[in-house]
Amino acid sequence: MIRLRSVAGFAGILYKEFLQLTRDPTTLFFMLFPPAMEIIAFGYALDLDVRHIATAVCDLDQSRQSRELLQALESMTTFEITETVGSPRALEQAIVDGDVRVGVQIPPDYSARLLSGEGAQVLVLLDGSDSTFANAALNGANGLGFIRSLEILHETAPPGTPLQAIEVRPRTLFNPDMRSANFYLPGIIGLVLQVVTVFLTSFAIVRERERGTLEQLMVTPLTKLGLMLGKVTPYFVIMLLECMVLVMLMRFLFGVPIAGNLLILLVGSVLFLFSGLAIGLTISTFARTQLDAIQMTMTTIFPSVFFSGVIFPLETMPLIFRAASTVIPLTYYARILRGVVLRGAELAALVPDLLVLALMGGGLVLLAAHRFRRTLL
Repeated sequence: MIRLRSVAGFAGILYKEFLQLTRDPTTLFFMLFPPAMEIIAFGYALDLDVRHIATAVCDLDQSRQSRELLQALESMTTFEITETVGSPRALEQAIVDGDVRVGVQIPPDYSARLLSGEGAQVLVLLDGSDSTFANAALNGANGLGFIRSLEILHETAPPGTPLQAIEVRPRTLFNPDMRSANFYLPGIIGLVLQVVTVFLTSFAIVRERERGTLEQLMVTPLTKLGLMLGKVTPYFVIMLLECMVLVMLMRFLFGVPIAGNLLILLVGSVLFLFSGLAIGLTISTFARTQLDAIQMTMTTIFPSVFFSGVIFPLETMPLIFRAASTVIPLTYYARILRGVVLRGAELAALVPDLLVLALMGGGLVLLAAHRFRRTLL
């Protein structure tokens, strides 16, 4: 009897909580949707089998033998020839600009050396800013050279041809030691900044509502856009200083060299921080409570981690996830960070990413201003 009395009312509370839960679609959504998306993302994003690496070729020989080599290269799933250039300088510049990750240079004496039985050399340039792709490309190139050598030896190889008729000579650009920190730290800086900026401003309007001061803001002689910019600016100044501190820690504590122009990095950081704060501000105009703001903010963190290319390469993901990455500001900022820090990319190569960040930030601030008048409804 005592035990039954200790749980008295259990059935009533159980019914009440289930009823309340089913009437709260927001809570149900955050309970069921994120875990399902996480397992799907892990299943696809954790694919370390790198395929279809963007590759540029520079064929200085223009012979039947060089074309056969390029055909063998195209037949491999590891590489995908996306660009053909006419000079070694253009080949290296394509990698610096981030257009391709691998460059294959066939020397002008390639066919002559094969036909004479001396053995030929092929230069393979690797983008060392991403050790995952660089290692996969190196293994694929060595395999290609070995297979083509065996084919040549079994065909019409002149007497005395060495066993390795085609010698692959790799040269790693930007990160010759293949340090993981050089690749991951710039991306991690962007991830940390996005998480903090979105959290900071996601409570901006909700906090005013819960404190009862939102009505006062509504009657002040402020434009909606002026109010939004006023909310964002203090956080923006603080986060810009924080960004500088993180870059200094990356450079001097972890020894990651910065190959490019710091002014370009500063412009990219300003646009990225503004877009992150604008995301939080927009969330704040949709959220009714601070709990709603936290839940909505968490939904921005999840895709930023998995689909921005910071941790998992975008090229290994299905098309739907690569499409999702195009609406994530961190996708573009990570390219800017790695382009400036590791490859020393010029402004012209990063202008598209800078423009997208500017459009995202400006568009979201205008959306937040448009939504503001509806927050009292």
